[in-house]
Amino acid sequence: MGKQKSGLVIIVSGLPGSGKSYFAHRLAEVLKAVYLNSDKIRISLQARGKYTLDDKMYIYQAMSKLTERHLSRGETVIADATFYHHAMRDLFSGIALKHNCRIVFILVIASEELVRERLAMPRAESEADLGVYQSMKGLFEPYLNEHLILHSGTDNISEMLTLATSYLRQYE
Repeated sequence: MGKQKSGLVIIVSGLPGSGKSYFAHRLAEVLKAVYLNSDKIRISLQARGKYTLDDKMYIYQAMSKLTERHLSRGETVIADATFYHHAMRDLFSGIALKHNCRIVFILVIASEELVRERLAMPRAESEADLGVYQSMKGLFEPYLNEHLILHSGTDNISEMLTLATSYLRQYE
């Protein structure tokens, strides 16, 4: 029997307005990976407007189940969400361990000025505004494990993708 293909979990995290979703979607295209977005999952579960920690963990649990389904097929999954709390990250680390695959963490950050500009514009899936950003900024738990930090600007997506794909080569 041949060795089963092992997937990869890529966690793309960051505060609202950081550019994480734009980056994660583009990275999924480049890698031909499965793209899972917490805002889209929230909408599909009819959970808009529900933001207690339990509500958020419900969304992360749903995303984790989808991640497991794709990992069982040997696919690479990009999970796009704030991942501001260690419990959210630990959930996905546990899945990677269970499926004997690697997990990579990418944190996308942007200047507060740029975040303000981005959050002032309407966004199709996200309900986050500047108040949510400021609240999340205070709650965001620092990473204690290895991760890549990418600085999102107004026109540097190519550079971000190059840095990320170069970083990911060590996990092939």
